Amino acid sequence: MPQVLVIYFSKTGNTERMAHAVADAAAAEGVDVVCKPVQETTVDELLAADGVAIGSPTYYGTMAAEIKRFIDESVKHHRRLEGKVGAAFSSAGGPGGGAETTVLDIVKALLIHGMIVQGDSRGDHYGPTAVGRPDERSLKECQRCGQRLARLVKRLAAQQDVEA
Repeated sequence: MPQVLVIYFSKTGNTERMAHAVADAAAAEGVDVVCKPVQETTVDELLAADGVAIGSPTYYGTMAAEIKRFIDESVKHHRRLEGKVGAAFSSAGGPGGGAETTVLDIVKALLIHGMIVQGDSRGDHYGPTAVGRPDERSLKECQRCGQRLARLVKRLAAQQDVEA
């Protein structure tokens, strides 16, 4: 069964709430999901996952150092993550706090790994964002992200089965 890994850093619980909304929605689509803080995750776990969602609070317009450190360590698997599905999400302290730039910074790292990142023409285009505690809108965006991530992972896994 395809696996999705949801990794996050959260000090206040806001990004953690978003992570669980992404993970629960992905699981409801019928994939195995592992959801855990980045501090409890090794970069080697990226190899077993078919899809990866990374969430971070926004600090000075970008991701938290803990997430950046994890991404920097993932260089040891450069080219080995190619073709996996990726997604990003972020929470910020205010509407102009940089959540979207944080999502884009994470997405850039996923793209450098050769991962597939699906935009969203209807919602938060680059990935879910929240201002402070995730509200109903933000949580719906997280659920949509988890659903779309899982569906794409399953489609790609089915295609690989056909090709094999």
